[in-house]
Amino acid sequence: MKNIVVLVSGGGTNLQALIDAEKSGIIKNGRITCVISSKEGVYALERAKNNDIPTRVIPRRNYADSVSYSKAILEALNEEKADLVVLAGFMTILDKCVTSAYAYKIINVHPALIPSFCGEGFYGLKVHEAALAYGVKVSGATIHFVNEEADAGAIILQGTVNVERDDTPEILQRRIMENVEWKLLPQAVSLFCQDRIEIIGGKAYVK
Repeated sequence: MKNIVVLVSGGGTNLQALIDAEKSGIIKNGRITCVISSKEGVYALERAKNNDIPTRVIPRRNYADSVSYSKAILEALNEEKADLVVLAGFMTILDKCVTSAYAYKIINVHPALIPSFCGEGFYGLKVHEAALAYGVKVSGATIHFVNEEADAGAIILQGTVNVERDDTPEILQRRIMENVEWKLLPQAVSLFCQDRIEIIGGKAYVK
């Protein structure tokens, strides 16, 4: 049984999807053993407590820079004996001290079809604003491994939704969350916990 540590910064809707998937048996051979938040008082912490999942708060604002903060996160992950780290709305880019220590063991969900609308500065509604401004006909989400470069790790799963003519960024965001993120993230986590993701030449393949 693999230990899953989830990193959060906000409301925790993707965390809730993972909790529900674990309870319903969608996630096989893994359990959420800790939720770590970069902010105090966020609702994701309540979601964890309501499901008897231990929590830790490591406030980003208490650290001078990304490196010192990442070292604190790395120490916590080691203490929690994390087998898999899931970034679920975690709003801090981690330094390579974490990504190298947990190479191909950190999964993130990005609300677009990488390599479109991704990288530094593309997060939250900004992603959907950019997609709509470009006039794309489909969008979606990408579940990928995390490396030292923003949104550049090996892609595990992708899913799409149609973009409608009268979509707003908020409407498109909700459609992608409900139809792609909340389904594919637990699926990718389960594949990892069952050792069904293979890395060949820097690309991820499902066995």
